[in-house]
Amino acid sequence: MTFQGIAADNLAEVYRLAAEKYGDLPAFATRIRSGVFKPVSYRDLYDFGLYLGTALIELGVEARAHVGLLADNRVEWNIADYAILMCGAADVPRGTDVTNQEIEYILDHSDARVVFVENKRLLERVIRIMPKLGKVQHLILMDPKAEAPKGVLHLYELVERGKELRGEGDRQIEERMAQITPDDLFTLIYTSGTTGVPKGVQLTHANMASQVRNLPFPLEPDDRLLSILPVWHSYERIFHMIAISNGCCTYFTSLRSIADDLKTVKPTIMASAPRLWENLYLRIMKNVRESHWIRRGLFRAAYFSSRMVKSSTFFFQGKELDLSGRGIGAILGKSALGALKILLFLPLYIALNAVVLEKLRQVVGGSFKGTVSGGGALQPHVDEFFNYIGVPVLEGYGLTETSPVAAVRTHGKLVIGTVGPLYPETELRIVDLNTGEILYPNSKHKGDGRGLKGEIHLKGPQVMKGYYKNPESTEKVLKDGWFNTGDIGMYTFNDCLKIMGRSKDTIVLLNGENLEPIPIEAKLCESPLIDQCMVVGQDRKQLGALVVPSMEGFEEAGLKAESLEELAESSDARRLIQQEAKRQISGENGFKAFEHIHGLRLLDKEFEVGDEMTNTFKIKRHVVDEKYGDLIDEIFQS
Repeated sequence: MTFQGIAADNLAEVYRLAAEKYGDLPAFATRIRSGVFKPVSYRDLYDFGLYLGTALIELGVEARAHVGLLADNRVEWNIADYAILMCGAADVPRGTDVTNQEIEYILDHSDARVVFVENKRLLERVIRIMPKLGKVQHLILMDPKAEAPKGVLHLYELVERGKELRGEGDRQIEERMAQITPDDLFTLIYTSGTTGVPKGVQLTHANMASQVRNLPFPLEPDDRLLSILPVWHSYERIFHMIAISNGCCTYFTSLRSIADDLKTVKPTIMASAPRLWENLYLRIMKNVRESHWIRRGLFRAAYFSSRMVKSSTFFFQGKELDLSGRGIGAILGKSALGALKILLFLPLYIALNAVVLEKLRQVVGGSFKGTVSGGGALQPHVDEFFNYIGVPVLEGYGLTETSPVAAVRTHGKLVIGTVGPLYPETELRIVDLNTGEILYPNSKHKGDGRGLKGEIHLKGPQVMKGYYKNPESTEKVLKDGWFNTGDIGMYTFNDCLKIMGRSKDTIVLLNGENLEPIPIEAKLCESPLIDQCMVVGQDRKQLGALVVPSMEGFEEAGLKAESLEELAESSDARRLIQQEAKRQISGENGFKAFEHIHGLRLLDKEFEVGDEMTNTFKIKRHVVDEKYGDLIDEIFQS
């Protein structure tokens, strides 16, 4: 079942219809100070877009051109987005944390001639590298409080210029809007590839329109969204589009003010990353530990009774994870146990729900219909905690290349341990990594292949057009409309997708940061003390490493061992390698803070071809993850 707001085959038309339908309702709101937000209405936002878009056309922005947009979440981002799309162009977005090398590569590769820049600090960096940006002709400063230096345009000056042109009868932007086709790009998002060189993901108006029309939960104009994730990410952006389509107001917040803003805004829905929920969980647990022993006892009793009642209720609703397909005996046994738990603990749950759990729900505003967590895996204990206390966390799954949503939990399919059912119109194949056999759907297997682990391939209207000017990379992941995600998972017996790892190299940390392990591993292996290594950290807060020490290197360093087993158990060897990791993977060597190694374990066996390595000596990451899973867990527990 889908819940459709405004539906159109291009986003410029969605913007126009939203202005007509929702008029003076607030579209976006900027935080002025604690408890105070300044809104902009749907009608005003659309008018700003018309004015700025008209000025962009006069500036020379052609239909289907690419326009750089270097900024974080703010109303001016949306004004620029409206203008770029309404004049028939596509934006090339990136946040203010972009490096100079990324700016240079992305703007040159995307052929951007006009670039929006959020503030003067970032503008100064862009100006310094302008000699390398031969294609860029115009820079536009967005910050309303900053004055544009000579040679740089200002967003609000262009808005005024566009207003003048429209007052004189200029209607070119309406002509541009009428010419937009569903297959035209609305954005070109650069994401890291396995080589570390960014790849431009081409997403079309049809891609995004499919995400909007297939929304699997209802939204109303009085719903309130809190925006904290980077808007240039496709994940946050789909929430902006869904909000616009349904007439909701999106409030901009930040990590510094989110605790305060949750209480002020009382959001009903929110896009979030796992790190947010982990931090809230840790804060709640800290408060519990520091509270009076009576309060601690009440909390434990409330959560335990809630867990007993909710987990049993989930089973009866078909929401308990099922990886094997339960027989009638298992169902009857679980039913009896579940009924007993409800009978025993429901009175205690009812008594403590309002007294204890309601106060916990107030931490996130108390009005949540649900929050969709994405960009990394939610830790199981955190996932269970919030869902059991009555804060619905609807974990989702997708990639930039799928616009991004491919699967998401709904209230009817809130199966903890999964990312929910497939998004409407999405097709799934689970493929054996070794043989290429399609495991699901396959009638030869039990349940058509449910419960079998393999590589996830997706097909649907949200799958990207391809990588910009990169047919080789496109051909590697797109075949006959099927997109190879590089992720490993299975389809459960209660028809939900479970993510179990990654077959490709990219690591996604818990905070959503994407990084490539190969350059880090290459740098580590420059040390004479390290023979082989593999960086780990998928869905963790930080990186760790599994290291095969070099017996020869340690002998030269004065630490002789009779075997790898002896060396791996040596505390001195681990200490020296930790020092090497800190020295090699550092800011001085060009590595970002989230790429640093925070823990490691030494292995007593080399990676071998046919086992942990391919014939071309590439590490089979999924094999190592499975083989050394306990050791990897130890890294992140210490």
